[in-house]
Amino acid sequence: MLRKHVTISIIDRKNQVEQRELSLQQDNVKVEEREGRSRNTIMNLWRSVFWMSFPLGVMSFLLPIYGKELGASAVEIGGMFTAFSIVPAIIRPFLGRALDRWGRKPFLMIGLGGYLIATFLFSLADSVFLLMIGRLLQGVGSAFLWISLFTMLADLSEPSTHGYEFGSIDEASSRGAIIGTTLGLAGIFALQSFFEISFQETWFWLFLAFIIPALMAFLCGWKGTRETLPADISPEIRGKTISKQLLALMGIVFATGASQAMVWPLLLIFLQDRLGAGIDLLVIAYLPAALISSFLPSRMGKITDRWGRKVPMIIGLLIGALASLAIPHLKVVLTLVALWCLETIGFTISVPAERAFVADIAGKDIRGTSYGLYTFSYFLGSALGPLAGGWLYDHISQAAPFYLNAMVLVIGAILVALILKELGRGKAGSAATVNI
Repeated sequence: MLRKHVTISIIDRKNQVEQRELSLQQDNVKVEEREGRSRNTIMNLWRSVFWMSFPLGVMSFLLPIYGKELGASAVEIGGMFTAFSIVPAIIRPFLGRALDRWGRKPFLMIGLGGYLIATFLFSLADSVFLLMIGRLLQGVGSAFLWISLFTMLADLSEPSTHGYEFGSIDEASSRGAIIGTTLGLAGIFALQSFFEISFQETWFWLFLAFIIPALMAFLCGWKGTRETLPADISPEIRGKTISKQLLALMGIVFATGASQAMVWPLLLIFLQDRLGAGIDLLVIAYLPAALISSFLPSRMGKITDRWGRKVPMIIGLLIGALASLAIPHLKVVLTLVALWCLETIGFTISVPAERAFVADIAGKDIRGTSYGLYTFSYFLGSALGPLAGGWLYDHISQAAPFYLNAMVLVIGAILVALILKELGRGKAGSAATVNI
């Protein structure tokens, strides 16, 4: 009897071990399936940004020039960039709360749809007013798209890879813009060389063609992504608190975002006025910087994942300040190439670190709210900056916006060093919070 009892006990223990092993195997399979779905969603987010960015590079160069051809003043050109930012800046905080309550994907699709509609409207724009409306719709699409995108990346990635994932998305945007710019300029050259049509007609056909990649972006988001809102969040706690560190970062991002947005729409006009450079020469001069932005952000993101967020932010802001100081003294295009590369390196160092910092300090229940406030501060600054820059350019001096930008970026770097506190990866959401 004793031997039989021992035998039964051994068999029971063996069965228990086998059941535990089977349970572990099933859990591992579920984890692998979940990770596979997460990776698939991240990849399709990358593709959506890639396709959506096709017209953005061309627009950065052509919008100020096309607006000027339509009779826009420097202030009105700045207003086109403000139109992109002002309404989105207002609605972003509310969008963040909505993402935390109702999910991410519906807002992602609204954003991609907004870009698609705006691209079609740009093809019809034959006046400054229509350009303003197109930029406004594009800005609304941007508000929905980027806050959803950032939140979904924070949901799907581990804290130790936040910098890398955000950097990869920046690369997708840059690569799409490079390819779109190359194809767009080739199209402009072909249309004006072989058909001898006006610049306004060229603009129409160019943006009509850009509807195709905008549609591809929409389809990648629709079919290739899934909802990422964590299922274990109680509706009663969603969006209740935010980190004090986020409030500090918002102030810094507002100031530096306004400052940088102040100079970009004026830079091309300044270079045309100072160097007499045509659009073709400016595009060639920007190409090395564009190539840097197409492969460097994810690598810089890995560095910020390993070494922290503050130092990259400080270095990036100081590099941007140095480049801005030097721009008014440009005399040859070759120097412009070097400065654009320097400025781009600073951007690729600081931006992934900023976005990863937000992911570090935001709990999973308020990620949408946190990115809503973060992007609100940036785009509010972006809305006000171009108007201020246009006024300074017209009434003070051509160099004034660039000197002011350098000063603000240096102050921003100092504030990052003094105010922001590094939060160890893996401790996301543990920073001090305040009620909202």
